[in-house]
Parts: sequence; structure tokens; C-alpha cells
Amino acid sequence: MDFPAIRTESLTKSYKSGDETLTVFDDLNLTVTKGERVALIGESGTGKSSLLHCLGGLDRPSKGKIYFGQNDLQALSETGLADFRNRELGFVWQTHYLLPEFTALENVMMPLLIRGDQYEEAAPVALARLDEVGLRARAHHRSGELSGGEQQRVVLARALVGRPKYLFADEPTGNLDERTGAMISSLLSELHRTHQLTSIYVTHNRDFARSCDRVLRLQHGGLADVTAGE
Repeated sequence: MDFPAIRTESLTKSYKSGDETLTVFDDLNLTVTKGERVALIGESGTGKSSLLHCLGGLDRPSKGKIYFGQNDLQALSETGLADFRNRELGFVWQTHYLLPEFTALENVMMPLLIRGDQYEEAAPVALARLDEVGLRARAHHRSGELSGGEQQRVVLARALVGRPKYLFADEPTGNLDERTGAMISSLLSELHRTHQLTSIYVTHNRDFARSCDRVLRLQHGGLADVTAGE
């Protein structure tokens, strides 16, 4: 039996604010097939990033289940969850979060070093990922010496250095100019294919959303498939 790549059951996220409870999303049932590219759109403040954080194991839902294949994310300990994220998931954020004291190569190596790989093992793998995003020549430059587009390409290389099966991106083109954003969008599409990923992107970029297999809108705490309308 083939299981969906990602599946949620009655996923709910609420926050306490004084005596009030704010429900960000409620009873979400989402299925993503292996190899699919899904764009998640919606107005600011509707909970897109909160949903992505829950799916990526960075935050726990208030109730409901998240499955990656047969793996129940909620059944994992914090240590098990951290290991799952490191080995199975890649993340790209609007803010690059590169460590300024390290070179591009060292930043890309970081997930492998955290995993326990030796420097001598991690360096050639990280260099290959930088080569893949066109930054081999900038490997020994620190993040402050790179342009915004170059920094985001380093982030892509870092996200993929551990050969993840899944990629989550939160506004990956949000801080970039139109031309650079289009280049990053194209690179994301190419890397999705070459690495055979299952990808979910939070985006306000309609052109990027239209390039995906499916477009879901988060509104009023629920998900609506608006692929045809995009």
C-alpha cells in the first residue's frame, strides 16, 4: 500500500492570549502526494507560517495528527523529532539565518556537522551543493560578502545538503527584488525535480504559486484548493 508523503488528520493550532483562545487553523485534513509541489497562499496573519512550522516539526499542534508516510510525527520524542528534521526535512526561510562568522561552505556544512559527520566528510558534500546552486566560486566568502540572491542560494544549498525527502519554504522570494526572486523560483523548481522532493511553499508570489502542482489558500482557519483560480 502506498501512503501519502504527508497527511494530516484534524490538525488544529490554538494560542492562549490572556483569558482568550485564538484558533489559527482548525480541523485541517491535508494530503500531499510524493513528488508534489504545493503552494500555500493567504492573507498575512492567517496562519500559513504556523501551519508550516507544525508540518515541519518546529511547533506542536494543539491537536490532530501529522504523518510522513507511516511515521506519526506526534509519537516522536523531542530528540527523535530533531533527528527526523535533520535527516528528512529541508527548510528555507525568508530571512537567511546564515551565521556571519562562517563562510558559505561552513554554513552549508552545518546540518551535517550537527548530525555527527566529520569535517572531512561534510566539506565535499557541501561544496557539491554550492556548485549545484552556482556558488562554488563563493564557497569561502562570509555571508556579509554575498548579495541577497547569493545568500538565498546558500540557504538552498544548506537545506539540501543532507539529501532530505521534503522541502519546506516560507516566503523564499519575499526579501528579493523581482528579477532575483524569479531566479530563486526557477532554481527551487529545478532542485525539486533533480532531488525528487516533496515540497510545500508559503508564498505571496502568484507567479511562483502558479508554477506549482497545487495551490491551497488558508483562510478562516481552513484550507481551500484554489489551483484552477490561480
